[in-house]
Amino acid sequence: MTASEVVISCRNVWKVFGDYPDRLRLTPDTTMDELRATSHIAAVRNVSLDIRRGEMLVVMGLSGSGKSTLVRCLARLLDITSGTVEVEGRDIGKLTEPQLIELRRKKMGMVFQSFGLLPHRTALENVAFPLEMRGQDRASRIARAREVLELVGLKGREGYFPRELSGGQQQRVGIARSLAVEPDIWFLDEPFSALDPLIRREMQDEFLRLKGMLAKTIVFITHDFDEALRLADRIAIMKDGAVEQIDTPDRIVMAPATPYVAKFTESIDRARVIHAGALALPVDGRPVEGDPLPAGETLHALARRIVGDSRVLIPLSTQGRISGLLDRKAALDLLLGPAT
Repeated sequence: MTASEVVISCRNVWKVFGDYPDRLRLTPDTTMDELRATSHIAAVRNVSLDIRRGEMLVVMGLSGSGKSTLVRCLARLLDITSGTVEVEGRDIGKLTEPQLIELRRKKMGMVFQSFGLLPHRTALENVAFPLEMRGQDRASRIARAREVLELVGLKGREGYFPRELSGGQQQRVGIARSLAVEPDIWFLDEPFSALDPLIRREMQDEFLRLKGMLAKTIVFITHDFDEALRLADRIAIMKDGAVEQIDTPDRIVMAPATPYVAKFTESIDRARVIHAGALALPVDGRPVEGDPLPAGETLHALARRIVGDSRVLIPLSTQGRISGLLDRKAALDLLLGPAT
């Protein structure tokens, strides 16, 4: 990964709450018990990670794991106790208040659990509001608001007030409002948690569609592992303020780094998560025979073709090129369980 590909970089980030956190000498070995002994508690503990341009990093964990605090540190809604957070190479801890406001206005969009819509304003006016705060003229901000409302599937609802919209529609207005400023970086903190399962699934579908169209750098917070697996390019799993593992969904499921991470994966249907490419072997001069299977599809999606294929090693393709060979037996073991 080159430096130009990294949009957000944090190194050894701590966020400690208490009477005098700035006086603490924090090291990677500092324990929660040591902090409690001084009446302090760490919401984020020694977190280091990089987020690439155009990537969706899903940060997940149970309540109290520190995931929401971490995203607020990344946007400097909270000042960190120790460490550094850089956005496009700039240490945001050193920015002045006007510089920070400018960064958020031009680069960042945020969506939180509460929709936060203004009840006396229509959907159109709610979406146009941040552009109004930016000083944009009325004609251009209304045009932009109409554009993003159509993007999230609310064309025809522009004149509705929040009380006249369903929960899912209100959430779409919130997403449209954050998109109106055309952010490069998008922070979403459990945006679907208040929705019922059917609407939540629909919003995930909508979000995946937007993600494919807009190519934003996204940090998405959730406590739902199924949601994380469905949406993420990479997942960071947190416990007690620390990151237990950060990896692709395939790797999280196939090779959990800790017993805690393994608990999240034990009831997952691996075939629905693991992509054929995750099992790819290098070609290394071995013969490539017959039509390839798409490396980006899950084993579940390819199940009939794998079961009906007699090749020991099945070629895989990525963007029209052979990218590796799938060990058919390994794939069948994941699909059907090991042969007895």
